[in-house]
Amino acid sequence: MKIKLPNVTGVEVGGRGLLIAGEAGSGKSSLALALIDRGATLIGDDGLRIEERDGHPLACPPTTTKGLIEVRNVGLVKLPTCEAPISLVLQLTTLAPRYPMELATTTLAGVDIPVLLFRPGDATQALRAEYALGKHGLAVPGEESGEQEAAQ
Repeated sequence: MKIKLPNVTGVEVGGRGLLIAGEAGSGKSSLALALIDRGATLIGDDGLRIEERDGHPLACPPTTTKGLIEVRNVGLVKLPTCEAPISLVLQLTTLAPRYPMELATTTLAGVDIPVLLFRPGDATQALRAEYALGKHGLAVPGEESGEQEAAQ
C-alpha cells in the first residue's frame, strides 16, 4: 500500500524516520535543515511517499521532488535522500504544551505512530527533536527498545 503525505517534511535520524508536520511557513524545512546539519538525512520536503514494509510504515522520497528542499530566501537546494521506517511525527504548533502528558497518534500503513505537539522556531529545536525521537519515538524493525535512549 502506498499513500502520499502532503505538507510533511521527513528526515532520517539514527535509522528512524522523523516526520515534521505543520502549516506552510511553520518551520518544517528549517527544522529539517537544522537536523541535517546535525547528521540527519533528508527523506523529503513538503511531501513524502509512505509504503508498508515488513508490517511498518516506511517514509520514502517523493518521486517528483526527490532530493529537493526549500531553503528560505535561498531557493531549492539538492541534497542526498534516503528512506526510513517512521518512528515519530512532530506536529509544529505554537500551542504545544510545555510538558506533554499524553501523546496523540496517527495511523500510517496500519501502525499507530506517536504524534508530539512541538513548538517551532527556537535555537535548540533540532536538539529537542532528537530528544523527542529518543523518548517518544517507536522502536523500528531490527532495533532493540533500549537502544533508542542509549543513543541519546
